[in-house]
Amino acid sequence: MKKIIILIGSYCSGKTELAINMASLAAGEGKRTLVVDLDRINDYFRMSDQIPMLTERKIEIVSPTFVGKGLTQTNMPAAVASAFDQDWDLVVFDVGGDQAGALSLARYHEDFARLPAGTLEVYDIVNVFRPACEGAGKVLKLMGELEGFARQKVTGFVNNSNLLDYTTAECLSRGLEVLREASEGSGIPVAHTTGLRKHLDAFLKTGPDPRYTGTPIAIETHMLRSPGNFMHGKI
Repeated sequence: MKKIIILIGSYCSGKTELAINMASLAAGEGKRTLVVDLDRINDYFRMSDQIPMLTERKIEIVSPTFVGKGLTQTNMPAAVASAFDQDWDLVVFDVGGDQAGALSLARYHEDFARLPAGTLEVYDIVNVFRPACEGAGKVLKLMGELEGFARQKVTGFVNNSNLLDYTTAECLSRGLEVLREASEGSGIPVAHTTGLRKHLDAFLKTGPDPRYTGTPIAIETHMLRSPGNFMHGKI
C-alpha cells in the first residue's frame, strides 16, 4: 500500500534534510519514491538544488522551482496530483515552516481525505534549539497553528534536535525531555529520533525511554548551513 508522509515544523527544523533521507532510504530498498517540495518561502535551502543527487538515487521530485526541469509554479497543482494518482510506494511532502507553507498543503486537503486508512502520516519535525520550539508549550502552540493552516492533524513527533557542527548526543537528550512533555500533553507519540549516526548512537547508549524515542533514523547531511547563522537565528 502507498505510504504518504507529510513533514511540517518550524523554520530550519530539518524537514528538507529528513525528506531527502527518508526518500533515499526508501529508494535504496527499491521502492518507487516521490518527494513533493512545497517550501515556496525558503529559496536559500531548496530541495531543487539537490536534483542531481536525487536523480542519481532514482528519486522523483516535484518542486515549485525545479531547477533544470522546466516546471514552474503555474503547473504545480497538476504535478502534485501525481502523488495521489500514480503508483508510488512512498511520497514525502516537505512543507514550508510558516503559514504560507502550511496553506500550500491545505489546497490538497480533499486528496488526502480520500486516501485509504493507514496511508497517511503527518510528522511534526522538532528541533528544540530553534525559535518557537524551546519548550513543550511552544511546540504544541506552533503545531496547533500549522495544523489549522494545513488542515491536517499531526500523528507523530520527530526529535531532530541539533546545533549543526556543535551537536552532541545531549542535544537529542534535551529534545527527548521536551517531546516527552509535549507527547504526554497531547497524546501524540514520538515517531522517530533522527541525527547523524555518531550522535544518534551515543544518544541511544544512554538508554533513553523508548516511549519517547520512537524508531531511530540515522541521517546524512545534504543541506549545508553556516553554524554562525544558525546560532544567531538567521536561518
